[in-house]
Amino acid sequence: MAAQRRIGIMGGTFNPIHYGHLIIAENACEQYGLEQVIFMPTGRAPHKDFSGEEMTRHRCEMVKLAIQGNDKFTISLFEVRREQTSYTFETLREMQRIYPDAKLYFILGADSLFDFDNWYRPDIICREAVILAAVRDNLTESKVDSQIQYLKDTFHGEIHRLETPNFNVSSKTIRARLRHGQTIRYMVPEKVEEYIKRQGLYRE
Repeated sequence: MAAQRRIGIMGGTFNPIHYGHLIIAENACEQYGLEQVIFMPTGRAPHKDFSGEEMTRHRCEMVKLAIQGNDKFTISLFEVRREQTSYTFETLREMQRIYPDAKLYFILGADSLFDFDNWYRPDIICREAVILAAVRDNLTESKVDSQIQYLKDTFHGEIHRLETPNFNVSSKTIRARLRHGQTIRYMVPEKVEEYIKRQGLYRE
């Protein structure tokens, strides 16, 4: 019997995508044997606004440029194309429908674990996918492990720590640097940097 495929789902605004996102996805492949990671740019999120359709198109184009050359990385526009608000549990159900024989791994930042029980239908999220929590340097392992255990006890899901090297850069930092005319070299892939300059993004 063939082993079950393992597919990662990595949602995010990717505004813009940067090396930190790519490093997390690569580490998920290595540590948990994922055959594929699907980058899922956020569409109409419950609590966020991304400045309309034009910026959404730019975000998606930057993801496509960033993942070029890695056969394990791909992009899904499922959430972007939804007219309604996007909820994670609906996205995971749709991915499970598309990949019925796969085991899904939902990749998120460990800081999101501390708000996870306020998400819409966290019980379904835990049923539909294994959760991989990428630990960043602002959280101690013991604090993360304690929260993982709490969520396991509450929602009976499979939740694991994803070890990642520290990459102390965020999309917010990158946008701020661009507004101030500062370099973002080595923070984003070169093709993404060229796209941002060509399109004149994040200047204001």
